[in-house]
Amino acid sequence: MSTKPCCGHGPNASSRREVLRTFGSGFGLLALGAMGGLKELALPGLQDADPLAPKAPHFAARAQRVIWLNMAGAPSHVDTFDWKPKLQEDDGKLATAARRGNSRWLGSPFKFAQHGQSGQWISELFPKLATHADKLCILNGMTTDVPAHAQASLMMHTGSFQFVRPSVGAWTVYGLGTKNRNLPGFVSLSPPAGGGGSQVYGSAFLPAIYQGQRIGVSRGGGFAGGGSDEALPNIDNEHFSATGQREQLDFVQELNRERMKRTGGDAGTEGVIEAAELAFRMQTEVPELLDISKETAATRAAYGADGGETANFGRQCLLARRFAEKGVRFIQLTQGGWDHHRNLKADLARSTTRVDQPIAALLADLEARGMLKDTLVVWGGEFGRTPYAQGDDGRDHNHLGFTLWMAGGGVKGGLRYGATDEYGAAAVDGKLTIQDLHATILHLMGMDHTRLTHRYAGRDFRLTNVSGEVAKPLLA
Repeated sequence: MSTKPCCGHGPNASSRREVLRTFGSGFGLLALGAMGGLKELALPGLQDADPLAPKAPHFAARAQRVIWLNMAGAPSHVDTFDWKPKLQEDDGKLATAARRGNSRWLGSPFKFAQHGQSGQWISELFPKLATHADKLCILNGMTTDVPAHAQASLMMHTGSFQFVRPSVGAWTVYGLGTKNRNLPGFVSLSPPAGGGGSQVYGSAFLPAIYQGQRIGVSRGGGFAGGGSDEALPNIDNEHFSATGQREQLDFVQELNRERMKRTGGDAGTEGVIEAAELAFRMQTEVPELLDISKETAATRAAYGADGGETANFGRQCLLARRFAEKGVRFIQLTQGGWDHHRNLKADLARSTTRVDQPIAALLADLEARGMLKDTLVVWGGEFGRTPYAQGDDGRDHNHLGFTLWMAGGGVKGGLRYGATDEYGAAAVDGKLTIQDLHATILHLMGMDHTRLTHRYAGRDFRLTNVSGEVAKPLLA
């Protein structure tokens, strides 16, 4: 090692950054680079005081925030929002049109009816959500690239199943910042352990400050959704008071600023420092925000948050509204258990019971507070299910045609866009790819998906890669 003044004076003094570069053959720097993004890849202005500060959109936004209701496991579209009379008529017949050998068509065991002034066809599995039919923009022509859970989940949330890419939530905060500097711009409530794992809320090559903050479940009854105590954000400090922590961070930042005057900054390390600053600020708001006991008994009951089958997702939905009120840009919720290869009738009914009341309450609550008009709610899984049977009472994976729906945030309510064929096997009209979906979401948030880019590995990357069109018929 070179000999330099031990007290750190003089132009050649070693800094923590330089030590990280040299110690352990640079592995420390590699780790920090993965967390924060390398210097040459940094977002312009990363070293500014607040990288989460609100940024101007490309044009007037219809939506200020997104609440993404992730139904991990792939709900069956032909049993929920894609009514197929022909499938009912041919129930039990050989599925020759699908070229599935001895497979037979499986009509839905659930009744459909039209709801609202728009006459949206919705299954009896969603009786409470059906009362909001005129708010729903139902996309029946969705397609994706692969029928495998992990890959399709990555495709849905990052736009790629082949490479590690930033999630749509990370891109949103990268482009717009957040409105509350004491909270992350992106939170993921009870994210999936499988099906893409942390990549579905990760930042990949974007600076680490833009990744989602994972928030799990308290076994003690505070809030729920499918995780564990270990998934809670660790924002307590046993050793220092808030004043002591602030003094410590101010001292570190003073050293950083002094060093930057002489040598310039390192984006990776600065990203980690910004994360520490955010964690400190979160202590002022997060504990109270997560305490849903502050809500009225009537509100908790509306969401089904106090117990029973609806408790987990009900608490997630209630927390989503609370985070939205506080200025969080992107809120991702997850409810698993939709992979119904068998026992479809009983298990699908159980899955929809868990989410029907909470989602209906969320839409009603947002509307009552005047927030639905600028909150984009997105519901769906990573693909759909086959209209032909798997076994006696199940459905296989289907990526050729499935359903998502959106509400609020500048989309047309009461609209059914796109269609699958008469059996529900493949999209035939109004087809939308995942890139089209992402382009449309960014457009509603005021961003041109072709201009929201980040330079990495010598090229400009974007969420939609090299394709994607805004689905203008969906826009209100």
